[in-house]
Amino acid sequence: MSEEKWEPKIVAFVCNWCTYTGADLAGTSRLKYPTNVKLIRVMCSGGIDPVFILKAFERGADGILVSGCHPNDCHYNAGNFHARRRWEFFDELLKFLGIEEGRLQFSWVSASEGKKFVDVVTKVTNDVKAMGQFKAYKDLNDEFTAKFPEPVLNEKEIIMSEEDAK
Repeated sequence: MSEEKWEPKIVAFVCNWCTYTGADLAGTSRLKYPTNVKLIRVMCSGGIDPVFILKAFERGADGILVSGCHPNDCHYNAGNFHARRRWEFFDELLKFLGIEEGRLQFSWVSASEGKKFVDVVTKVTNDVKAMGQFKAYKDLNDEFTAKFPEPVLNEKEIIMSEEDAK
């Protein structure tokens, strides 16, 4: 695929109660935004495990958005505060793994902010598109995958497999 036709793959982990509803409002309001964003609805942004983010990158995401309720508006009282604290961890973890800053972005979008959702998704898509395709996922996968040597067949097994082939 040529570079000018390439579009980034964005995975968005969004809060069920606010950001997902804001995305729904954007849709029902017929607001236009990039279609290359895959929404994954979670109950709370505070419950997103760092493994989810790493797995998304490993499986080919070019960028990730984590979005939840505004501070003090969380349906689970402090979930978005947990998410904000985890943001620092996510950022440090990605730096450690060599993933460029800006491939993971965080935002607050409430249920009534359909236009803000469109703006955030558009910004994330444009930022990631400017960075280019994320190809380090192959290295991530190889680095953490155990490679076992091929088994060596003994003489009896070779003879038996040759007989099976006949």
